[in-house]
Amino acid sequence: MRNYPILEKINSLEDFKALDEKELKPLAEEIRGFVIDSVAKNGGHLASNLGAVELTMALHRVFSSPNDKLIFDVGHQGYVHKLLTGRRNDFDNLRHSGGASGFLKYEESEHDAFNAGHASTSISAAVGILRANKILHKSGCAVAVIGDGALTGGMAFEALNDAGRSRLPLIIVLNDNGMAISGNVGAMNSHLNNIRSSRGYQQLKRSTLKALERTKHGRAFAGKLERLKNRIKYFLLPNNILFETMGFTYLGPVKGHDIAALENMFKRAKLIERPVIIHAITKKGKGYSYAERNPEKFHGIAPFDPCTGELKKKANDNNSKIFGSELVRLARGDDRICAITAAMPAGTGLVTFSRELPSRFFDVGIAEQHAVTMAAGMAVQGACPVVAIYSTFLQRAYDQILHDVCLQKLHVVFAIDRAGLVGEDGETHQGAYDIAYMMHMPYMTIMSPASTKELKQMLAMAVSAQGPVAIRYNRGRLSDEDMGGDAKFGEWALLRPLKHVNLIATGRLVETALKAADGLDAGVVNARFIKPIDEKMFAAVAGASKCIITVEDGIKCSGFGMSIAQRLCGKNTSVINLGIGEIPVSHASLKEQDEQCGLDVNSIRRIIIEELSRYEF
Repeated sequence: MRNYPILEKINSLEDFKALDEKELKPLAEEIRGFVIDSVAKNGGHLASNLGAVELTMALHRVFSSPNDKLIFDVGHQGYVHKLLTGRRNDFDNLRHSGGASGFLKYEESEHDAFNAGHASTSISAAVGILRANKILHKSGCAVAVIGDGALTGGMAFEALNDAGRSRLPLIIVLNDNGMAISGNVGAMNSHLNNIRSSRGYQQLKRSTLKALERTKHGRAFAGKLERLKNRIKYFLLPNNILFETMGFTYLGPVKGHDIAALENMFKRAKLIERPVIIHAITKKGKGYSYAERNPEKFHGIAPFDPCTGELKKKANDNNSKIFGSELVRLARGDDRICAITAAMPAGTGLVTFSRELPSRFFDVGIAEQHAVTMAAGMAVQGACPVVAIYSTFLQRAYDQILHDVCLQKLHVVFAIDRAGLVGEDGETHQGAYDIAYMMHMPYMTIMSPASTKELKQMLAMAVSAQGPVAIRYNRGRLSDEDMGGDAKFGEWALLRPLKHVNLIATGRLVETALKAADGLDAGVVNARFIKPIDEKMFAAVAGASKCIITVEDGIKCSGFGMSIAQRLCGKNTSVINLGIGEIPVSHASLKEQDEQCGLDVNSIRRIIIEELSRYEF
């Protein structure tokens, strides 16, 4: 660890605001070094935080949190904000149990105005805060910091459409790290920004319009004057058109790593007291050459060597990569197959597909709803769309799965990545709910591989099936061991002979169930299909069992285990459902989360032993 003399003086936001102006630039460099060292040790989001250092510093220099609400979209660029608000010591265990969360959490600090882990929510939240302030006679600004990536989400556009006509003192900072500064940066643009954002201009504009609107002819003239002004403005500032027509005052672009320029722009925005968009140009990964050259790799990264940028542990092929490779192989022999993702081609293992079959690859941006309904449209025409989205993000397309895919019985394959517990990303990213929200979907088939071999076989079955199909698989890598021979459509696999106490497990937890039952007089079933269940095997298990223990990497309420319990209601077989409880699971290692949920080997083994003691003959 390097020394950080200025950063070590900051134990609160007040300490930061008390710094001399000449200390700001070296502080920015210290923050970058500290974030690099912390993420290198613990893993986390790096490139996005390095790109938002000066931006966050300037925000806290101009606005007064917590009275002014700073809302960081997604929150994966919030490390700098955490450091400036006195949480430096929590970075020793960043994203680990007892340490700082990788996202913003109001439980951590009063300065975290709104929890987030999913994109495109900040503008809606800011509008809601300001409207509540108005009703409750509270003071304060609301600033939504949103990246150009998150701005691709439909929810962001819905919020912009509403906010522009609200007349609220909303400030949106567009953190643009994906485009170069366009040609309108220059003397004329700076001059117009200064004029349009000045208090005098705004007061003159309001008083002139008020005077003109007192008479019929004045109102007509005011309308003509406004249209003329807009024509001139759109000719000179073509980038403004979208935002200005929505009702925003557009300021920028401004250099996003120039603290003085940012402070000046934020101060001007406060004076307008109407919806404002500030366009800040930043560089993702700034200050760390490896992250600047490869921001996607360093967006969210495991522990690495800060000197070389290389991962400390060489990663084996994970489930995402295995899925992606197998999909490429299948697509080479089937022209109907195409791949769809929502701004996560690397995370979902589709990079190779995008390179080898670009005409059949579609990254729609952060737009899960659009991705699913587009897939439905493709399926109507006879294509075989495979939609690869993380479980936690697929939640956003619930209605589209039901209304546009399932009710039409369309053959869309959902590759549900990061299903179940996900470890250090915490509550907002747990894939705990997909079984529950897929179980009641009409005509839906849900597959749950317990091994890498089954993952490949199930993908082949899914693309050849009829109707909607979902394959859920966990973060990391499934077992390479055989889990009951070749998978067959709709069938479970018996891994240990049926006894009075039997375990029915799904997905990655099949391996855990086998270890828990090792040496005990208990049967184990690999429930490869969550829906529909294997009726023949289920009847055999039900007939043999005094007690059935279901084990799933998903929420217990309305999950797989509950469906088993419902089927056995009124029978002489007791059912114990093991899974994730209703209380959200915080950031920790996957091992710790399994222990917390009672899904580890020792916890399951204790339950088996306890149940066996009830049925001694």
